[in-house]
Amino acid sequence: MADRLEKAREIIDKVDSQMAELFIQRMKAVETVFEYKKAYGLPIYDKKREDAVIEKNSSHIDDAVIKEYYTDYLKNLMAVSRAYQHRLQNGLKVAYSGVEGAFAHIAAGRIFPDSDRISFRDFRAAYNSVLNGEADIAVLPIENSYAGEVGQTIDLIFSGQLYINGIYELEIHQNLLGLPDATVEDIRKVTSHTQALGQCHDYIKLRGFDVEEASNTAIAAKTVAESSDKSLGAIASAETAEIYGLKILEANINKSGENTTRFAVLSKVKADTANFTSSVLMFTVKNEAGSLANAISIIGKYGYNMTALRSRPLKKHSWQYYFYIEIDGTTDTENGEKMLEDLSKVCDKLKIAGTFAPHSEI
Repeated sequence: MADRLEKAREIIDKVDSQMAELFIQRMKAVETVFEYKKAYGLPIYDKKREDAVIEKNSSHIDDAVIKEYYTDYLKNLMAVSRAYQHRLQNGLKVAYSGVEGAFAHIAAGRIFPDSDRISFRDFRAAYNSVLNGEADIAVLPIENSYAGEVGQTIDLIFSGQLYINGIYELEIHQNLLGLPDATVEDIRKVTSHTQALGQCHDYIKLRGFDVEEASNTAIAAKTVAESSDKSLGAIASAETAEIYGLKILEANINKSGENTTRFAVLSKVKADTANFTSSVLMFTVKNEAGSLANAISIIGKYGYNMTALRSRPLKKHSWQYYFYIEIDGTTDTENGEKMLEDLSKVCDKLKIAGTFAPHSEI
């Protein structure tokens, strides 16, 4: 019996030694995976990929009981891999527009938790920071369910060189914030961005507050934090309250519970991953009767479903427009190439602005 025990321990020692060598190889490969994700502005966590790896590798185990433990082992291994990538991510520079506590700052932090988030004064400055190498990627808003599209960002994507490598949805919850010793009854005036004030119009009217506009919600919170005025409140996020040491006096005061902002991740290179199943096309059409209808017809002809269609004015040409379209599917297929070929015949300018996974909530 003692001989069997010793032999079993020898096998375990040998396997552990082999696994250590293989673990080093795996983690070196993880470094390469991270460098790819960094270059293309992709998040570390990829649930579909991890599920596929677990399903594939666990199929090699026939014993049902051992397979159960092996699945747990794989899940733990994936967690270790993510932790290592997060450590590597400390050097990732993510540009956003606004100040600490703004919703763009929050979105960037949720998509890239361990990154170095860099504040820029406006959308163009954040966008250009990627072009000139100050930042690796930019996270900018493209649409709000309450206020509509963010035209400045859409214009930058149309005229610029960066690609959309992800679109993420951040649900916006507005809260009434005040100084730590304030109560709702103390508040007489609230300050916030004009959109936040509009979203909370019914609440503000019900309470009878005066209003004061701020350049964004985080600036409003900072203003309240730096004052000693208990009668002044800010409308902003819970994260902003924590950053500036404010107290949430009332939560979720926005008029609509469905207030979501979509943020695009932009980088210099176009991502190529099977998990991205939607694309963004941008184009201008020839100045001929029916050109837009023809373009839309071509997209439908090749079986692509349009999930968004917007027009934006061309800055240099009065009363002329370009179009932003989101479609289900990618164009790196034979069918997609044929569609692009036909579209080029009716479009003056045609651009594949990027690919993304639809409905990615953060």
